Amino acid sequence: MPITTKDPKEKKPLPAPNSDFYMLAETLPPEELALVRQVRAFMESKVAPIINKYWVEDSFPFELLPAFKDLNIGGLGMEGYGCKGGSQLLFGLVAMEMSRVDSSIATFFGVHNGLAMGSIYLGGSEEQKKKWLPPMARMEKIGCFGLTEPLVGSGASGGLTTIAKREGDVWVINGQKKWIGNSPWCDISIIWVRDAADNQVKAFIVENKTTPGFKVEKIQNKMSLKVVQNGLITMENCRVPEENRLQVDASFRDTARVLKMTRYLVAWEATGCAMGAYENALKYCQTRLQFGKPIGSFQLVQDLLAKMLANVTASQCMVVRMAQLQAENKLSDAHAALSKAFTTSKCRETVAWARELLGGNGISTDYNVGRFFADAEALYSYEGTYQMQNLIVGKAVTGFSAFL
Repeated sequence: MPITTKDPKEKKPLPAPNSDFYMLAETLPPEELALVRQVRAFMESKVAPIINKYWVEDSFPFELLPAFKDLNIGGLGMEGYGCKGGSQLLFGLVAMEMSRVDSSIATFFGVHNGLAMGSIYLGGSEEQKKKWLPPMARMEKIGCFGLTEPLVGSGASGGLTTIAKREGDVWVINGQKKWIGNSPWCDISIIWVRDAADNQVKAFIVENKTTPGFKVEKIQNKMSLKVVQNGLITMENCRVPEENRLQVDASFRDTARVLKMTRYLVAWEATGCAMGAYENALKYCQTRLQFGKPIGSFQLVQDLLAKMLANVTASQCMVVRMAQLQAENKLSDAHAALSKAFTTSKCRETVAWARELLGGNGISTDYNVGRFFADAEALYSYEGTYQMQNLIVGKAVTGFSAFL
């Protein structure tokens, strides 16, 4: 028989871009890993082909909602009340997978599942959980979270200007909330106010579409997370029943419990955003030719890619450890703050290098990297700025508060 030999000139296939370099997803149990892969398939097959169009148009892809509901991930990380359940590691990896393709979709889900549902799950009475969480878990009712105000961001703990006054079994709410994701079209808002009677922060479930005096204007001309629909909420003598006040919440400390979990979530989203930028940049470098060679063969390009992968991997390891702390009920505000600050700053650095590697093509949505580059700016600031997170950590490690 003739002996066949390989042509020495035959090229080996290039390695596929893979940002899970330390194979962290494989630490999940098989059933949870299957769900992560299901979410990845959804993001790659349904979201990736259309998301740039919606990003450019500053609009939300409502056509995706039926397929999103079919994923059956509403209430991820919460037990009972029709929620999906699962570990905090699973919740984080799902958020990371979403953000790896598009951080706006991850933010939409994070606002609904983490902020809105999480507020009711942590601060609601048993009756409130039974009433609101099942339809929200089925994504029949979509929620948002109203804390930030036009003139109040980092100072929300003591400076909220939205006021609630009790009149019998009804609360009258007046004020504004700004940058509220999902609010132009969702069904339920968790509105945080200052009680005029005791000056404490309290929260209310407000039904957007049926509450008189509740108005939302879509915020226009954003440069980041353009698919997320953010709104300016104005409330003029909104009358909300006492039964819609979150019964467990009595002060800003209760708000902080929710924020701790959402900062945890944003750290995963920032990690996913960096992963997406890295993978798209690597793919480009493998195929883009200059001087007759793929630019991925150049030393300076490989140096940047290695540094990007190091940022991604360090962030992944940090958020996985954070999930372990949460599972052991040891996650502190400072733990969440450090991870949010670190991952978002490393994401910002990574997407900038990705844009640099693409040259002029890095500012075009056609190559995806420009979208990751812009979206990283919002991740860096929302759910608490980089500097505020560092001050939370600083207080924990020194014992001194640097807050005004």
